[in-house]
Amino acid sequence: MTSVKPWYSSRTVWAAIVTVLMALCGLFGVPLDGFHESEMADALLQAATAIAGIVALIGRLVAKSRIG
Repeated sequence: MTSVKPWYSSRTVWAAIVTVLMALCGLFGVPLDGFHESEMADALLQAATAIAGIVALIGRLVAKSRIG
């Protein structure tokens, strides 16, 4: 692997987060019958991508310097 990407763009990271969250939910007795790990990981990845895009846009709008 030679390419670098942000952590929030990694399906593996999101799958691990989902796995931990589902384990914690099971530990505390939260029913998870209708959830699938892969679908939840995809949804979280899409949400993280959208949030990163919004943060980048806001950062550019409030920036004091031009892009060169």
